[in-house]
Amino acid sequence: MTILVLMGPPGSGKGTQAEVLAGRLGIPAISTGDIFRAQVAAGTDLGQKAHRYLDAGEYVPDELTNAMVRERLEDTSSGFLLDGYPRTIEQVKVLDDLLTAQDRQLDAVVVLEVDRDELVERLLLRAQLEHRSDDTEEVIRRRLEIYTDQTHPLIEVYSGRGSVLPVVGAGEIHEVSARILALAETLLQQNARDKGQVEPGRGTGDG
Repeated sequence: MTILVLMGPPGSGKGTQAEVLAGRLGIPAISTGDIFRAQVAAGTDLGQKAHRYLDAGEYVPDELTNAMVRERLEDTSSGFLLDGYPRTIEQVKVLDDLLTAQDRQLDAVVVLEVDRDELVERLLLRAQLEHRSDDTEEVIRRRLEIYTDQTHPLIEVYSGRGSVLPVVGAGEIHEVSARILALAETLLQQNARDKGQVEPGRGTGDG
């Protein structure tokens, strides 16, 4: 069983790499965006409440987000990868409590690291392709600053626990995926050692 959190700034390709990593590990990639959409589509009480905030373009309060994440994680016996959660120190505490109650623990926090200028270049290209005229360089740089301000405290907390695994997110998608897959192999081997066994046919990954 593997439990991970994946963090990365806008433009880092986090969603794509979440699917790559989760797919190799055989665990679901769970994003808060997917949870929100599923709850709204199902017309649940939580979904209806979240929908009002989403329609207004507002941040969904921690209380609602935490409740939806808690419900989604109830059926994840094989492990999971969280994409987009936690985003606040309070959510870190909620996730800690949730895992403790389930007698599980977080294995690692994977952080995609990309140079700021490369991120701006990627997001400007995306804005051009998707005809987002309001996504100017100034707006994009401000968005990246907000991301850094919000996530820095979280990364500090997890770094203090020795949980952070940085991955270079620069370059082409397939190059980043190769690094992500190499990390997945390391995690799989670690899990096998923890269980006191090695997967059949899996060596050290040297060829």
